Amino acid sequence: MSTLRRTLAMACMLCLFTLLGSSAGAQVADGNWLTYNRTLAGDRFSPLKEINRTNVAQLKSICTYTLPEVSSLQTGPLVIDGAMYFTTDEGSYAIDASTCAEKWKQHRHSDTPSMLLVNRGFAYANGRLFRGTSDSHVLAMDPADGHVLWDHVIDAQGPGVSIPMAPVAANGLVYVGNAGGDQANVTGHVYALDAKDGRMVWRFDVVPGTGPALSTWTNPKYPISGGAFWTSFTLDEPNGVLYVPAGNPAPDFDSERRTGDNLYTDSVIAIDAATGRILGYNQLVKRDSHDWDVDSPPTLATTRSGKRIVASANKDGLLSILDRSRVTRGGQRQPISRLSSRSCRRRRRPLARMWTRRSRGTIWSAFARESRAASNGMARRSARTQIRSSLQRWTGARTSSLSVMSRSLLLEGFGLGNENPFADIFDPPDKAKGWLTAFDAESGKVRWKYQAPHPMLAGVTPTAGGLVFDADLGGQIYAMDAEAGKILWQTDAGQSTGGGIVTYRAGGRQLIGVASGMKSPMWPGGAQQSRILVYGLR
Repeated sequence: MSTLRRTLAMACMLCLFTLLGSSAGAQVADGNWLTYNRTLAGDRFSPLKEINRTNVAQLKSICTYTLPEVSSLQTGPLVIDGAMYFTTDEGSYAIDASTCAEKWKQHRHSDTPSMLLVNRGFAYANGRLFRGTSDSHVLAMDPADGHVLWDHVIDAQGPGVSIPMAPVAANGLVYVGNAGGDQANVTGHVYALDAKDGRMVWRFDVVPGTGPALSTWTNPKYPISGGAFWTSFTLDEPNGVLYVPAGNPAPDFDSERRTGDNLYTDSVIAIDAATGRILGYNQLVKRDSHDWDVDSPPTLATTRSGKRIVASANKDGLLSILDRSRVTRGGQRQPISRLSSRSCRRRRRPLARMWTRRSRGTIWSAFARESRAASNGMARRSARTQIRSSLQRWTGARTSSLSVMSRSLLLEGFGLGNENPFADIFDPPDKAKGWLTAFDAESGKVRWKYQAPHPMLAGVTPTAGGLVFDADLGGQIYAMDAEAGKILWQTDAGQSTGGGIVTYRAGGRQLIGVASGMKSPMWPGGAQQSRILVYGLR
């Protein structure tokens, strides 16, 4: 999906509370936030509990960092040993995570800047930061001062090709994919680059040039293209499986002329992380005519009954639970079975206002573990298996993202303003709403649901303190009781908030960091400043 449509994304984000939690992998220190969704398995859950149900009402502003630019700040900040790292389309930043004092900033000019000024953040591994750019470069940077260690240009080129997603880095490789798949002749690719020098190790083509998937593109008059990426990936590190959420086929919306199922677009794809070989897939949207690409990084989890699942909540307004028990590096390629799908307040209007369906699902996915008893911050026993989903709706446009805490948003009316060429197509902004919903991961039953006055695009973050943090585009930041959905703390950021919300330990205490200030042509009254807001207990 093109960058233009990304900010329209409102999603169905899920929070899964599981007995065993997410897939095991490299451990993240309790006080760090090491990757886009905290862990490689997509588990946004933080084991910190200094801030909890009993004291969260006492949260106060600790410090603020104001960026020297205003952007569509949808970055997912990383926090590593007391330093916070985050990005914009052309900027890279490091600040002290406890005082907001600037450590360094680097600006890199792009001749093809993102229309929405979007970049979703860094990956980190072995003392290096990695990011993509809007002119299709992948950079390795030194966390000490931000200087570039290597610069690799991917081989995908064409209108709209860029790398706004947050990469994933592990086992000596950097995994990244290109955006731009709304355009005919532009296809999505997954790249594995050597973390030492940027050399390409393998490439996976979402729309393959040979093989059985080619037969699902049945109109020879149209170029085979689409299936790009714009958020992040998920890695089952112990089993060596990379899960990627592929975007819509191209040309976008035009299913009558494209015809066929158009594999492997609109799919969750399992790939051998070492070789790039496809291991399995599930196409969640067939014959996509609504721009309902599978946009949210999948979440890997094991339910309380022992089911090994992939949870995916995306723009079609559905939360899909997939069985990953048979996905192995040595096995034959096969479809990943869908165990269930649950609606996130969804109504299809297949013929109404097609262009409004250009809005997007939210990009935040996470898996939360909630425990009755915990040791060293790790959940040992889960009270229940739960999925939190945040839903947003916008005149027929559906979007979803999964997080453990997951949230599903459906944007119900979205106005662009008179200066926007689509202004007469979208509903007025006062009809735009957001929802944060908790689902039972075993049954799909709704545990609770909160309706916000504005769409919720920010990251959904659950903690061992029994809390869920989120924010809406009206500027409200929330801390809710994870069990009941009751608001325990709320503050007004004074500007739209659509970036990451992270919690970490710095300066000797637990803090909450929020990427706030989203200036986008897709949301009226955009922010006048982009800021990092830090909250804590006095």
